[in-house]
Amino acid sequence: MLFGLDGVEIGLIIVFLCLFGGILSGFPVAFAIAGAGVISFGLIAALDSAGLLIHQAIDTSSDAYRALTGQGIRPDDISHFRYPDLPTVGTPVFPQGWETAMDRNLSFIVNRINERVLAGQSIETLLAVLMFVMMGITLERSKIADDLLTTMSRVFGPLPGGLAVSVVVVGAFLAASTGIVGATVVTMGLLSLPTMLRAGYSPQIATGVIAASGTLGQIIPPSIVIVLLGTLAGDLYSTAQEERAQALGCSDALTYLGEPAVVSVGTLFQAAMLPGILLAFLYAAYAFGYAMLNPSKAPAVQFESRSGEVVTRREAMVWYLVAPLVLIAALIGATEGRVVGNQYFTVGTYSEAGEGASLRTNVGPDCQAAMIDLHGQSAWDDAVAEQARIDEAGGVTQAVQLSEDERRDILARRIANAAPLGTGIAFTVMLLGIVLAAARGARPTHSPAPLLVGGAGLAVVLLFDWLFISPITSPGTTAVILAVPFGVALWGCKHAVQRLATNDLIRVVFPPLVLIVAVLGSILGGITNPTPAAALGAGGALMLAAYRKRVDQGLSPKMVLIGAGAIVVMLLVGINFDMRIDADMSLEDRIAYIIAFAAFLVSMFGILYSCWVLFAGGVLTPVVRETAKVTSMVFTILIGSQLLNLVVISFGGEHYIQQFLKSFDSEFTVFLIVMLVLFILGFVLDFLEIIYIVVPIVGPVIYGGTFDPKWVTIMIAVNLQTSFLTPPFGFALFYLRGVAPPSVTTGHIYRGVAPFVLIQVVGLAVLWFFPDIVTIVPSLLD
Repeated sequence: MLFGLDGVEIGLIIVFLCLFGGILSGFPVAFAIAGAGVISFGLIAALDSAGLLIHQAIDTSSDAYRALTGQGIRPDDISHFRYPDLPTVGTPVFPQGWETAMDRNLSFIVNRINERVLAGQSIETLLAVLMFVMMGITLERSKIADDLLTTMSRVFGPLPGGLAVSVVVVGAFLAASTGIVGATVVTMGLLSLPTMLRAGYSPQIATGVIAASGTLGQIIPPSIVIVLLGTLAGDLYSTAQEERAQALGCSDALTYLGEPAVVSVGTLFQAAMLPGILLAFLYAAYAFGYAMLNPSKAPAVQFESRSGEVVTRREAMVWYLVAPLVLIAALIGATEGRVVGNQYFTVGTYSEAGEGASLRTNVGPDCQAAMIDLHGQSAWDDAVAEQARIDEAGGVTQAVQLSEDERRDILARRIANAAPLGTGIAFTVMLLGIVLAAARGARPTHSPAPLLVGGAGLAVVLLFDWLFISPITSPGTTAVILAVPFGVALWGCKHAVQRLATNDLIRVVFPPLVLIVAVLGSILGGITNPTPAAALGAGGALMLAAYRKRVDQGLSPKMVLIGAGAIVVMLLVGINFDMRIDADMSLEDRIAYIIAFAAFLVSMFGILYSCWVLFAGGVLTPVVRETAKVTSMVFTILIGSQLLNLVVISFGGEHYIQQFLKSFDSEFTVFLIVMLVLFILGFVLDFLEIIYIVVPIVGPVIYGGTFDPKWVTIMIAVNLQTSFLTPPFGFALFYLRGVAPPSVTTGHIYRGVAPFVLIQVVGLAVLWFFPDIVTIVPSLLD
């Protein structure tokens, strides 16, 4: 053996050194990764041909090996790490020669590129990366960060460390609207760093909070990291659990787990919400605590307010906090009391099929023992009892065709038990009520008459819904009944919006907040998957940027507003009416289709008009260019990493690493080792390289256990976020160094981010000991 090391170990060292050297070479990372794969394969092949790389494989013909397999131990569980005394035999790292390995690698790389880049199942999800990137860059170019930083500085500036806290708030806000670390760090570095330094902030706290806040876009949805990581996690978890189930004697993962082995990007977005908020809170708490202990290094700053009317603290508390909370609590209480509920009742042609037992019980003894070990004896006994009751009743009730009389009876029962108010109407009334309440707080000295009229209109909407609308009322009739009271309510809301526009904070935060709610709400609410939501976000960002451009030019943004309104109309009609074109369409559905189609044409014109405004203003060209650069970089790294990954697989490196991890009896130990390795690799590798090179190697092990895949994935995502801050190659540090003034040294930046790296570790520890922070939101929305 060369240097006393196993041939596979030397191969892994060669791959890492080639990758590290390629990154330091100055070549673009995407090409450096692919080049590292080609060079490392050539070096390993040359050493193997020279007989210098010998792998000490377990001698499967030995009596000791046969004794282990005779005890029922699976061959995959037998490794040199777990049984170091087993006899070994020296073999080349390429048992069939490097030529065969290269031929197999070329075939695999073509197949993998086709599956994961060109035409595979994950390509639809990966398209969301392009549109989220475009959404983020467009909003960054529309000067949204300028307004946010200025406004938040006025709000938090008078507090100790207020400027630092405002940077954290803006970083979290931009994370939910852009998700681009480079754009966020550069923008906040250009805008807030000089202001913080002039206000007397130390360079360490100023640079640290800017760099750390800029990385929040990697965990707060919609996050590109979660999109990329989620596409891998879904495949790894499904495959690993299928292998685990079959190894334990079960037919498939569904039988063993009692649920499908599926994890989606949308679910991961839900799981990432609270961890992202937690990290933002920890950053802000540190900034505030630092200012309290070192007031001279993070002083309070008083900014001149541009608000036209003074609002007392009591008025702000009542109208901005208490009133919205009362409205939200009223909706929740009405829902729990069945006053508000879903009124969409459709009786199909067939009856509902009966449900089976909570677990499949017709399994072999090995699978039964494994399922009891996983779910517990009580869960198994409950499933057996459920199955016994089902069998006594003649088996699972099958769906049968219903007669017209039966369908009418079922529909009548559902109508009789329906809630008097519809969920959609009640939720809309709540939102408009919050707008009216906030407007009262923005201008408390102005006449409340228009707001009261709008509130009365909302009350009439609820009254009409209670009295005149039933679950069988058609959408068209509902629209006619509610047209007048909704029109009155919208008239009041128009006056409310005009008053809210005079408040700096609301005027700046509201437009992007609507876009964020639309994108995330559609994903988190299960209305659509990330790709259509990303398309909505990209189109909305273009229109928002065009609106800002027209206002800055002193021109009317009416066409942009009409286009945005058309999108709202199109979505509302599409949700409430049947848009399927067939010969049996009702008259109102045909009218609704014509309205929706007209709204679609107007919205497309609005988007094209917005593109023209941005193109004429010199904004669209750099947005498209930057979007193409970032997206092409991501996909090129994906292809290059697949090549490097296959090199590791070809000489047994992946199997060697997985055997090492499987040699530990504790899942927690294995996952802790993986997390430590990812943390250390974050010092020298970017998150993309870690996702596409390291995660596919360790994924079959960490996703093949009992841990919740959502928790595992979010823990990895938070760990990868740290890679942006860790010297010497943290990308956020390079971004900030490029825009920082000469008075701020690299040492200042490194010392500034050190506490935030520790905060990241604290955040990981909190998620480790309290995994419910990750899983509670998906479980509530399930």
